[in-house]
Amino acid sequence: MGAGACVPIILDFPGAADPMPRPRIDRSHRSLRNVRFCMEVCALQDTKRETWTWRAGMAAYRLGISAFFGGGGLRWLRKKYAVGLDERMGRLEGVPEGGVWVHAVSVGEVQSASALIREMKGDGRGATLPCLLSTVTQTGREMAERLIGEAARMIYSPWDTPKYVRSALDAARPRAYVAMETERWPQMLSELKARGIPAFLANGRLSEKSFGKLRKQAPFWRGVLSCFERLLVRFDEDREHFLALGVPAERIVVTGDCKVDALKARKEEADPSRWGHLRRGDAPLFVAGSTHRGEDEIVIAAFRELRSRHPGARLVIVPRHPERALFVVAAALPYPELQADLLSRLPEDWDVAVADRIGPLFDLYSAADAAFVGGSLVQKGGQNPLEPALLGIPAAHGPDMADFPDTARMDRMGAAKRVGNCRELADAWERALAPSERERVRGACRDYFDTLGGAAGRTWEVIRSYLN
Repeated sequence: MGAGACVPIILDFPGAADPMPRPRIDRSHRSLRNVRFCMEVCALQDTKRETWTWRAGMAAYRLGISAFFGGGGLRWLRKKYAVGLDERMGRLEGVPEGGVWVHAVSVGEVQSASALIREMKGDGRGATLPCLLSTVTQTGREMAERLIGEAARMIYSPWDTPKYVRSALDAARPRAYVAMETERWPQMLSELKARGIPAFLANGRLSEKSFGKLRKQAPFWRGVLSCFERLLVRFDEDREHFLALGVPAERIVVTGDCKVDALKARKEEADPSRWGHLRRGDAPLFVAGSTHRGEDEIVIAAFRELRSRHPGARLVIVPRHPERALFVVAAALPYPELQADLLSRLPEDWDVAVADRIGPLFDLYSAADAAFVGGSLVQKGGQNPLEPALLGIPAAHGPDMADFPDTARMDRMGAAKRVGNCRELADAWERALAPSERERVRGACRDYFDTLGGAAGRTWEVIRSYLN
C-alpha cells in the first residue's frame, strides 16, 4: 500500500461480527504465562501480608508482655509462683545441654509426656540423649517426679519474654523442643525458629472452643504454628481444626493419643488393694475424679440419693485442684447425715472423703464400683475419661467433653455414659452396680482400647528423624 492508505481497525469483542477472515494466532501459552504471573504476584502479596501480620502480632505480643511485667505483673507472678522462681526467669543451672526439651504445662500433659519420654529412652538413639522436662504448675512437677523420675531433668518453664526465653535456651541448647498438647508460646517458638532448633507439637489437640478463639486471630496464629516443624495431633478432628487455621496438610500427622500409652503402662502398676480399706463392708464405693467448682454439689446430691438404697455406700471426691479440698468438704455441710472430711485425716466413721493431694486418682478409680469424670457438668471441656475406662470401671460424664472428642465414640460403644444432671448421675451409678452391666462395660472398654495404642512410638519416630 502507498502512503496514507487506510488500514481498518477491527474491534474484537464478544458478539461482534468479524468483517474479514484473519489468521488464528495461538496465544494460549502467553495467557497461561499471564495467569501464572498473576498467581505468583498474588501469592507474593499474600506472603508479604502474612509476614507483616505475623511481625506486627509478635511486636504487639512483646509489647503487651513488657507492659504486664513492667506494670506490676512480675510482683504478682513472684507471689503466685514463688517455687522455682529462678528457673521461671530463665536462670537454669546444671541442666544438660544438647538434648530434647519436652514442655508439659500440668498433670494431664505430663502423663502424655511420660509415654513419649519412655519411648525415647527405650530407643537406642534416644537413650543417650539428655531429656529436659519443663512444667508450669507445681502439681505437674510432682506428677512428673512420680511418673518420670530420673529419666528427665525437671525444671519450671521460663516465662514467655525475650529475656527469659533466650537465657533458658542459652543454658540448655536443645537439639529439639517438644510442646505437649496445647502449648503454643509465641516468644519461645519464635526464638527456636530463629536459632534453627526444630520444634514439634506432640499429642496436639484443638477443641471447638479453642479453635473458635484462634480463628479470630488466624493470621497471627498461623505464624505461631508455622514455627513447628510438625504438628503431631491426636485425632482427625484436631487435624481439621489446624487445617482450617491454614496449617499445610503435609505438616500435620495424626498419631493417636499418647495418654493411652501412658495409661496402659500405669495400669500394670495400679493397686486396687491400696484403697481397699475405704470400703464399708460390701457396700459400693463411688469415685468422682477431677471435679471443678460447681460440680461437687451435684455429685454429693446424687450420692445422697443413692444412700437411701445403699446405706453403707461411700464417696471419694478428687478435685482437679487439691487446694479446693476444704471447700469441697464444706459442700457436704447441708446434709447432716453425711460425714465428710479430708482423705488425709479420715475419722473411723465417714461417708464422703475429699482428696487433698495430687496423685491417687488412678488407684482410686481401680478400687471403685462406679465413677464420674469431672470438668464436664460445667464448661471446662471435660477431664480424661480414659483412666476409668482402661480399668473397666463404669464411668459417667457430663455433656461438655470438648477437649476429648473421642468420648462420643466411647459413649456409642458403651465404654462411657453421658449424664446431664444429678438424677441422671444417680441413675447411671445405680445401673453400674448390676453385675451384668459391669461385665458389659468391661467388654466395651476392652473393645475400645483394642483400637488404640502406639501413639507415643509414632510421635517419637517423627521427632527422631530430625535429630540426625
